[in-house]
Amino acid sequence: MGTRPLASTAATWSRLQTFLAVVDLGSVRAASEMLHVTPPAVSAAVAALEDDLGTPLLAKAGRGVRPTDAGRTFADYCRTLLGTLEEARSAVQEADRSRLRLGAVATASEVVLPSLLASFARRYPRVQFSLTVLPRDDLFAAARHHEVDLVLAGRPPRGTGLVTRARRPNRLVVVGRPGHTQPAAASTWLLRGPGSGTRDAALGLLAEIEAQPPTLTLGTHGACVAAAREGLGVTLVHEDAVQRDLAAGDLVTIPVPRTPLDRPWHLVTSRQTTPSASLFVAHVGDPAAVGAEAFHLGHRPTG
Repeated sequence: MGTRPLASTAATWSRLQTFLAVVDLGSVRAASEMLHVTPPAVSAAVAALEDDLGTPLLAKAGRGVRPTDAGRTFADYCRTLLGTLEEARSAVQEADRSRLRLGAVATASEVVLPSLLASFARRYPRVQFSLTVLPRDDLFAAARHHEVDLVLAGRPPRGTGLVTRARRPNRLVVVGRPGHTQPAAASTWLLRGPGSGTRDAALGLLAEIEAQPPTLTLGTHGACVAAAREGLGVTLVHEDAVQRDLAAGDLVTIPVPRTPLDRPWHLVTSRQTTPSASLFVAHVGDPAAVGAEAFHLGHRPTG
């Protein structure tokens, strides 16, 4: 009597990638344009998966499509499968000739990473690296799905299985325009967009000091800092990111109870680290290579 194969031939890597493209873009046509194939080819790939799984993966949503409950579940597995495959490719290559997939929150990508990446590239010119910039929660989800090898952000959430490989001190401070005299608890607080760790920290701080000031969501770090310079309000930011503004007198630190907040930068991986990620961690932990910007190795709080 025959048995069903453990892995169906319908679930090819190409079809999994095609399905994820449709899920992420919400449109068969948009996915076809990104993948440089015809819309019928995209539809056929998804149909083959649905036929094999015996359940609809997509449903119409206006002019586009959205994943069904089964589709969302399957998409999570697809991300893990494809991410693990890419991770495996890197793992079997020599560390100094492999690929490094970095992920970082916006502030870290602008303030912390540039000089570290530059010195790493000079030291290991044959390592190919890519950078994904996303909100903290999305980055840790990508790390769990093995879509990135290394994340630079805050501490990983508990229960994720992610591991901190190195840390560097960092503080969050409240800043505003010079001459700002209104009490911080009554000032307009300029906030990052939803999903931002800095936004969550600001709202948590206000709750701790039992303040309910007006807030204005501007989305990005740059927008919040620019608005603070113009006197629109105060904002909680990474001290590293506003050092020049503070030194130039364009911004000043605003005294607020419980601040500054200790929020170290964490370099985070899954439990099994790729050779290229280990190489990068060792590099940024070497004061001889990166100077005062070095991370401290050996800290391993687990999410």
